[in-house]
Amino acid sequence: MAAFNETIAQAYAVQGASIDLGRGVLDDKLVSDAVVLLPLATMNRHGLIAGATGTGKTRTLQLIAEQLSDAGVSVFAADYKGDLSGLSQAGAADGPAPKRMADLGLPYQPTAYPVEFLSLGGIGDGVPVRATVTDFGPELLGKVLSANETQEQTLALLFRFADERGFGLVDLADLRALLTYLGSDAGKADLTGIGGVSSATIGVLLRSLVELEDGGGKEFFGEPLFEIADLMRTAADGRGIISCLELSAIQDKPALFSTALMWLLAELFEQLPEVGDLDKPKLVFFFDEAHLLFADATKSFLESVERTVRMIRSKGVGVFFVTQAPTDVPSAVLGQLGARVQHALRAFTPEDADALKKTVRTYPTSEFYDLEKLITSVGTGEAVVTILSEKGVPTPVVHTRLRAPRSSMSTASGIAAAAAASSLAVKYGTRLEKESAAEQLAQRVQQAPAAPADQPAAPKHESKAKQASDPLTDFLGSRQGKTLQREVIRGAFSLLRKRL
Repeated sequence: MAAFNETIAQAYAVQGASIDLGRGVLDDKLVSDAVVLLPLATMNRHGLIAGATGTGKTRTLQLIAEQLSDAGVSVFAADYKGDLSGLSQAGAADGPAPKRMADLGLPYQPTAYPVEFLSLGGIGDGVPVRATVTDFGPELLGKVLSANETQEQTLALLFRFADERGFGLVDLADLRALLTYLGSDAGKADLTGIGGVSSATIGVLLRSLVELEDGGGKEFFGEPLFEIADLMRTAADGRGIISCLELSAIQDKPALFSTALMWLLAELFEQLPEVGDLDKPKLVFFFDEAHLLFADATKSFLESVERTVRMIRSKGVGVFFVTQAPTDVPSAVLGQLGARVQHALRAFTPEDADALKKTVRTYPTSEFYDLEKLITSVGTGEAVVTILSEKGVPTPVVHTRLRAPRSSMSTASGIAAAAAASSLAVKYGTRLEKESAAEQLAQRVQQAPAAPADQPAAPKHESKAKQASDPLTDFLGSRQGKTLQREVIRGAFSLLRKRL
């Protein structure tokens, strides 16, 4: 026991600010002196919270989020089932939480935290979070459309075409309009300079757009675009604001919400300045149901995720993936996660047993525990922990009895009212309708002058922009183009109906 106390005390000693995770356990006995601390200075080295359903992952996220807020650090968390909404309300004065803290020999003070409730496109309760198609980009759009490598490359060509022509792809109506045009003979001619697109691929993408619209894309894509700075705010009392993205209304739309989370993370990477290593992160981003992000992802998408996670630490952002098993996360990403909080895993099937063995190999060896046995036997509210010390060295594995959250562990009431009263509701509550690609196509038809029958061909020295516009005008003035216009006006393209 003395060797255990000394080892854990030295390994988890922290000079600066830290998150108190709990107390060590050895041979099923709580060791009060074995304090397990996670340095704030290393939280931008990212982390993992893993474990089977019902083992306490959400409560671990909650207790970490509370202490980050207390330290003035902003937090973003995806609230998959509404379990985190209780952060906005003080915990019960009696019950499991105060009992757990008493067992640990720690005081318990019920506390409510400053929470901003968000929702994807206003689906469910929360301030709407929206993105434009252009801002989302071809790789993320390809992921949410379940596109293969070829289809993803086609989307990249489409985005390049739109950028060069100044077409703003705001919502899915704009994307459909351009796909339809580029699938025509005139559109293919326009793509000659940057590569070709098969009609079969265009058809697949058009069909996928219908599924995306029905899956929440119609609400999510549009303006006003959510600004990343609104995730990095503090309350009047100096505590970091916890932004909870409420996903309970779209649990059946995993491709959309998991990719939208990655978009938010990518925007943080793109927009934040380099700051190096800080005493504490500016924001900690909890990526719940992380396995959905990596399911059926293309190689280029996985490479983008790996690159973003590797480099975003220099922007002062920490990322914690929350999932059932470490094997849900690709090895290239898993290797970058410095802090591990592993709740119990079950080994009911041969596949479970294989996953368990792979999980054990990702942890440092231990002189105090049989890790394979420990990971399957830790109780609810307990975890196997290893982190990076302030010196960046992995700490010994410790069986940890975790602290209890100080906020409520029940679903909060009044989320819709709280969101409506937020200052962000004024900024993002009303959807904007601006001119974009679909309108530009229609205007081109109305504004194009009728060309005389004997008009000579445009000279070769005409501007590149003027030459490039001619095929589009010709197409929209043709019988095929006019048919398309009538279909748009009649509302055959449901994605264009509201706008046209």
